[in-house]
Amino acid sequence: MIKAAIYPGTFDPITFGHIDLITKGLKVVDKIYVAISAGMNKDHLFTPDERMSIIKKALFKDLRISKLRVKVISFNNLTTSLCKKYNANLILRGLRAVSDFEYEFQLAGMNKKLNSSIETIFLMSNIENQIISSKFVKEIAELGGDIKKFTTKSTIKTLKEKLK
Repeated sequence: MIKAAIYPGTFDPITFGHIDLITKGLKVVDKIYVAISAGMNKDHLFTPDERMSIIKKALFKDLRISKLRVKVISFNNLTTSLCKKYNANLILRGLRAVSDFEYEFQLAGMNKKLNSSIETIFLMSNIENQIISSKFVKEIAELGGDIKKFTTKSTIKTLKEKLK
């Protein structure tokens, strides 16, 4: 039986913190669906299609992660519905700091209430990437700062082009 996980997020843009979780997740499951939220409850710099392109370039071109083990998808429904659609019984979530825990704990509890057969796995990125957030990466890029330590080359290029 193939173990699959859904890794939902906005990924606006993808960072080394996200990538850490994907590579660590691949040690636990056979396949990860990187699920880009197309929801309208946040202000996004990039459209869902742009984020999909950015993630694919970062994962498959820059880092050469196997397309057989990672699939990038977009969604605008419940994560538990997505799990059912892709036959995934795990949701992968990241924790950066204690401040993330309360929200993520509540979210995991709600997902469990929606579908009791789905488990949430919490992973932490490597220590050097725990401070990284998409929000900070965008702010640093907007102010002309160096973001090489935070995301991939193709993502940096796309971000710079978008902010021109």
